[in-house]
Amino acid sequence: MKGTILDGHALNPGDLDWSVLTDKGDFTIFEGTSPDEVLERCSGCEVVITNKVAFDRKVIEALPQLRYIGVTATGYNIIDTQAAKEHGVAVTNIPAYSTNAVAQHVFAFLLELADGVGLHDASVKAGDWERSASFCYWKRPLFELEGKRIGIVGAGNIGRRVASLARAFGMEVLYTSPHSRIEGARLVSFDELVASCPIISLHCPLSVDTLHMVDDEALGRMGEGTILINCSRGPLVDSGAVLRALDSGRLSWYCADVLEVEPPRDDMLVHHPHTLITPHIAWAPLETRSRLLDIASDNLEAWLEGRQLNRIV
Repeated sequence: MKGTILDGHALNPGDLDWSVLTDKGDFTIFEGTSPDEVLERCSGCEVVITNKVAFDRKVIEALPQLRYIGVTATGYNIIDTQAAKEHGVAVTNIPAYSTNAVAQHVFAFLLELADGVGLHDASVKAGDWERSASFCYWKRPLFELEGKRIGIVGAGNIGRRVASLARAFGMEVLYTSPHSRIEGARLVSFDELVASCPIISLHCPLSVDTLHMVDDEALGRMGEGTILINCSRGPLVDSGAVLRALDSGRLSWYCADVLEVEPPRDDMLVHHPHTLITPHIAWAPLETRSRLLDIASDNLEAWLEGRQLNRIV
C-alpha cells in the first residue's frame, strides 16, 4: 500500500514517532504541501493523511487510485465528502482527542486575566518591582473566578469539560446547546446566555448556522466588560464586530486560539491591547498529539481490516 502524509509538521515536528502509522505501508512524509503540489504528491497513492490540505471534487476525481483519506483533526470541512462517497473514498477523522487540552487552554486564558502571571512576570523582569516604592503592585485589576458566571456555547465533549473545570473553581455555569446536556449547569437560550454571562466561551462546530454567530447584534446584547473566549473556530465570530465591541468597552477582553484567517494577515485583533491571541495551539500538548497519532493509526488499521472506525464516509 502506497501512502503519503501531506502536512506532517504541525502534528509531529520531531517529538513523536511516525512508525505507529507508517509501518502499515510505504509512506512518504512531507512537512507541508501547497495546493499545486497535491496531485503530484498523491499520485498513485491509495492512502492520504492530511490535516489542513484540502481535497475538493476536482482533486478527488484526479486521483483514481485514492481509496482512503485520514484527516488528522476533528473537523473535516476540507474534504468534499459527497465527492469522496461517489468515488468510493473512505474518510475518517479524529474525534474527542483534544478535550482536556482545549478546556485547559480556556482556563489558561481565564487565569491570565484573573491573575496576570505573564503580565507581571514581564513587568518584574523589566525592573518595575525594583523601582517600586511598595512591596507589591499590580498592573491591572485582579479578580477571583469563584462565584463568577460563565456561559458555554455548545455542550459537546469540550464544553462539558470546561463546565467541569468551571465548577471546580466555584463558578456558576450556564450553557446553550440544541442537543447535548451538561449535568449541574443551567440550560438557557443563546440570547439569554450572551445577555447574562460576563464570561462566554465558544465550543460549537462551524456551520452555516454558526458562521458569525457572534456578530454586532449578539455583542450588543452582552453586558459591559464581557470576556469572550474562542478556542473553537475563528469564523464563529465576526472579527470586525469584535473589534468594535473591544473599542467600545462592550468586550473587556477577547481571548482566541483561532482566527478567521490562519496564519493571520494584518488582522487588527492580533494587535489590539485587549486581546490574548495564541497561534492555534490548544490541541498541541505532546500528550494530545500523541493520542491523535494513535487514533489516526487505529483508523487506518480498521479500514485496512474492513472495519468502520471514526468513518465520515
